Amino acid sequence: MSIHVCPWLESGVLAIIHEDDDLMVVNKPAGLVCHPTKNGEMSSLVGRARLYLGANPPTPTSNSETPDPRPDMPRPYLINRLDRETSGIVLIAKSSAVAGELGKALENRLVEKEYLAIVHGHVKEDHGTIDAALGKDECSIVAVKDCVRPDGAAARTEYFVEKRFGRVISGPGTLNVGPETHSQPFSLLRVIPHTGRKHQIRIHLAYIGHPIVGDKLYGGDEDCYLALAQDRLTDAQRAKLILENHALHAQKIRFPWRGKSAEFSCEPENEFKTFFDTGADLR
Repeated sequence: MSIHVCPWLESGVLAIIHEDDDLMVVNKPAGLVCHPTKNGEMSSLVGRARLYLGANPPTPTSNSETPDPRPDMPRPYLINRLDRETSGIVLIAKSSAVAGELGKALENRLVEKEYLAIVHGHVKEDHGTIDAALGKDECSIVAVKDCVRPDGAAARTEYFVEKRFGRVISGPGTLNVGPETHSQPFSLLRVIPHTGRKHQIRIHLAYIGHPIVGDKLYGGDEDCYLALAQDRLTDAQRAKLILENHALHAQKIRFPWRGKSAEFSCEPENEFKTFFDTGADLR
């Protein structure tokens, strides 16, 4: 994997897996939103892409985090998007024409994606498919929350168990073996979404009784989501969540590109990888 780091992006790294005249494939870190915010260009993936592609570097005397754009440089268009806490591959077109081309590939279901997810519990079957329609959760006070409902939009998720393991948890992502501790079961899944509904993977895995580790909205206590938004997340809630960000990573993507089949992949972040690498394998 080739990573291009723009040296003047001081607050983080724009990790580029692939770049050509028309397209960038980047590895979005967990905790970074895709769309622009009011907190400056570095606070979103598209903002960082704009800086990388076309803005002059900020100067020490500038009072603005957003430098003047260069109109002759490419403009980034996000082809796919990930939730704030989901890490992994995002496609960024450098023109509206290329964005339209890739958008059609998405609409025609020619873009294949694979994710890694760490879930609570040991998933019994090595392989399975979840066919369950999704729609708005009208019982939730969280406006963005969806759920499985029979009158929803068709959604299908396929999964494969990569590893069943146990860990002794005593806080966010930590191990603490002692007389008062016990091992908790987890599974590492490879997940293939065959449709692209909002929060699909997270909802489907929770629906079969195996929510994603760290999921504040679908992990069983939606107050964790509200508490984070309101800056009142307690130590007890953090310990229950185990990980700072939910354990979902967009690892691989395949799509037709310039008459060939293009495939790109990237590894999850250290916290994600260490969590399952250091767990006791119980396969």
